[in-house]
Amino acid sequence: MTRVKRGNVARKRRKKILKLAKGFRGSHSSLFRTANQQVMKALRNAYRDRKKRKRDFRRLWITRINAAVRQHGMSYSQFIGNLKKANVQLNRKMLAQMAVLDPGGFSKVAELASQAKS
Repeated sequence: MTRVKRGNVARKRRKKILKLAKGFRGSHSSLFRTANQQVMKALRNAYRDRKKRKRDFRRLWITRINAAVRQHGMSYSQFIGNLKKANVQLNRKMLAQMAVLDPGGFSKVAELASQAKS
C-alpha cells in the first residue's frame, strides 16, 4: 500500500478553528482543544438562537400591541379577533411599529377594530 502524506491538512484544520475562535477570551482563542470546544458551542448557540430570535421578536411585538390597545379599552386578543372580523390584514410587526411610531394611525386601526366587534 502506498504511503499517504497528510501534508498541511491538520494545520489548515486547526488554523480554521482558531480563526473562528478569534475574539474569544483567554485560552479559548489560542489553544486548539479549548478553542474547538468553544467554537462548537458558539455554532450550536448561533443555530438555536436564529430560531429563537423570531419567537422573541414576535413576543415583543405582541407586548407592544397589547400595551397600546389597552389605552383604547381593549385586550390584545379582542383587538386581533376584531381585526380579523374587519378583514384588516396588518401583521404584528407593522402594528407594533405603528403603536410606537404613529400613535394616531394606530388609534384609527383600534377604532376600526372596535367598530367591527358589533
